Amino acid sequence: MSGLVETILLLLRHASHDRLGSVLCGRMPGVTLSEAGRREADALAFALARHRLAAVLSSPMERAVETAVSVATSQALSVEVDEDLNELDLGAWSGMRFEALRGDPAWELWNRARSHARPPGGETMLEAQARMARCIGRLHRRFAGRTVALVSHADVIKAALAHALGLSADFHARFEIAPASRSVLIAGEWGLKVHSINEAPA
Repeated sequence: MSGLVETILLLLRHASHDRLGSVLCGRMPGVTLSEAGRREADALAFALARHRLAAVLSSPMERAVETAVSVATSQALSVEVDEDLNELDLGAWSGMRFEALRGDPAWELWNRARSHARPPGGETMLEAQARMARCIGRLHRRFAGRTVALVSHADVIKAALAHALGLSADFHARFEIAPASRSVLIAGEWGLKVHSINEAPA
């Protein structure tokens, strides 16, 4: 990346949906924004209006795309779907209620040791972190000197922040990434800098 100017990356979590807090959705289809989530997405778009965005990229999940559309429309942009921003692949756990997972040793290990645990049939946090690092590097080269919005998911954003800070993925629980929140990374030839974490769209 030598010689490239700074790129500002706005890491946006999708807005709320009706299963939030009760179902581990993962990559299950058909999870769309709730009425409250649509209001959150509009508020996020309004809050970002002062930024001149070069692009809006999104996870392919419906809830992320819907959030991205609100942001992109306010900037007269289209949404570009990027697989690297996808939700963690939670395998057999996708669509399960949190209450059904309590007491499962594999679930407890996953939440205690993300650096090496793997959901049954899914991907590890480190694999998600690797694709986010790849995405950030690619976008820094592509949008050097500009600002881009990336709409993704809480754990994926946590993985990106841990990468930028040089922290173990085991520290994921130390980050709060709320629906429709904004965390900001700055990418330069010197590496990554965390500018802010979990800003509300007020």
